[in-house]
Amino acid sequence: MNDKERGGIQVIARAAQVLRLLKSEPDGLSLGEIARRIGLPRSTIQRIVGALLEEQLLMSASLKGGFKLGLALVQLGAAADLGTEKLARPLMLELSREADETVDLSVLRRDSAVFVDQVQGTQRLAAVSAVGKEFPLHCTANGKALLAILPLEIRQRLLSDPLKRHTQATVVDQTALEDELRDVARTGLAYDREEHSDGICAVGTAFRDSIGREYSLSIPVPAGRFEGKRHKLAKLLKSTKVELLARIDA
Repeated sequence: MNDKERGGIQVIARAAQVLRLLKSEPDGLSLGEIARRIGLPRSTIQRIVGALLEEQLLMSASLKGGFKLGLALVQLGAAADLGTEKLARPLMLELSREADETVDLSVLRRDSAVFVDQVQGTQRLAAVSAVGKEFPLHCTANGKALLAILPLEIRQRLLSDPLKRHTQATVVDQTALEDELRDVARTGLAYDREEHSDGICAVGTAFRDSIGREYSLSIPVPAGRFEGKRHKLAKLLKSTKVELLARIDA
């Protein structure tokens, strides 16, 4: 690889850094803020942002000179969503069959985990929610799994407000939650033990797709049978994620 090729790859990587940063900033950031957070000279960021503006991948966020994600990313994101979800669907079907439970696929959208697909369990008592429904991050298995793969700065911003209590089991102490998220990052597994809804537990794991978006797979289970199946579900879930990542990278 020659120097010109290396330079081109570096520019693409830096542009991707800018897009990933602004994904979590719906109100946009100034050139100075982008440069500071990424750790590059303002002049370099200005050139990258200028190129992204020309391609409509970024747009002006305010009269003060900020920038946010552009409309062209909506079309690109929709096409990529179909790819990731199509790859995940057959594995979700198999996981649901082996686990004999419901399986959910969620994506991180601003400060929520949003269901984008679901395979419903066949048991008479099964945990089911609607596709498109938003769930809080701090008290759900899919949400905590997503939080654990985020950079610390973004995670702290998402958790800066007081944590809402949904049940008696909800963890609302910031320090306790951060301790739990470190464990989630280490094991790759997050748990919801009736923290969001009474009577429902879940196990979840998160991953990034080929363009860096955060997804999570989770298995919600009625509390009465969760502990008896927890280890089996965790093993199946991690195995499914490995297979899905292999297909995404293929």
